Amino acid sequence: MEHGMIRPPQLKAGDTVGITAPASCGDREGILRASAVLKRLGLKVRIGETLSLKHGYLAGEDEVRAAELNAMFADDEIRAVFCARGGYGSGRIAPLLDYEAIRANPKIFWGYSDITFLHAAIGRRAGLITFHGAMLVCLAEGEPHPVTLEGFGQLFEPKLLRVGREDAPLAALVGGTAYGRLAGGNLTLLASTLGTPYEIDTRGRIVLLEDIGEEPYRLDRMLNQLQQAGKLSAAAGFLIGDFRDCGPVKRRESFTAAEVIAHYIRAAGRPALSGLPIGHSVPHFAVPLGALLKVDGDEGTAQWLEPGVRP
Repeated sequence: MEHGMIRPPQLKAGDTVGITAPASCGDREGILRASAVLKRLGLKVRIGETLSLKHGYLAGEDEVRAAELNAMFADDEIRAVFCARGGYGSGRIAPLLDYEAIRANPKIFWGYSDITFLHAAIGRRAGLITFHGAMLVCLAEGEPHPVTLEGFGQLFEPKLLRVGREDAPLAALVGGTAYGRLAGGNLTLLASTLGTPYEIDTRGRIVLLEDIGEEPYRLDRMLNQLQQAGKLSAAAGFLIGDFRDCGPVKRRESFTAAEVIAHYIRAAGRPALSGLPIGHSVPHFAVPLGALLKVDGDEGTAQWLEPGVRP
């Protein structure tokens, strides 16, 4: 494992986990109902104060949200931190996090979408492997999909994940084989890290991309920004997740989202698989960011070479 990458300890039945809202405010009652999923896994749940707060479109003021996340990492009784929802606001608290304390108290950190900014920040500043997985708000809408539920299993024992064409309609945008650590997440948030101290590092990485509700011309703008910043050419390969509701609205004469993505990924010339159920999708395939994997564009497989947790 390259210097600085830390795997958090695995969970076991009876462990306490925290639920916090580092971005937008959400449906507290729905998230409380969804916490039953974690309890069925044998976990005890501690609900953060931020789930009851509202500050404009945020779950409390920046200092309050950051303090709660810092406190959960510092608390020895809490073995994992699950984000209640995304929305907007994670990037605002990145300068307020105690990355030395996070590094000294490694534990599972789980979320996606707007949480991508925190994945990038924690990965870069604390060297911790984190998890791109369905949040509590995603579990509040009826019984979760079996594949979504299965993703939590990787937190209880070291597992080498694999996804192939038998699991999803994968397509190779670029053939060949690539090895690297997984980085990335939501495209909008990745673009927003550029020029900040938490800028996404794609050098030699397999880069995951997903998004929701962005028209093709907006995807084009963000991918062009990443390309011109050298982030696409620096990557070892790509995993293209779900791009839900990304059809044209404002500009009727348009490329499709798939055409825009293919243009930039093929120009980068790195092995790339598309069609993975990762992102704002049902099911949601959860993956460890920072863990080493192999992407085979010819076979149509993504195989992790190390687990996200340690015994």
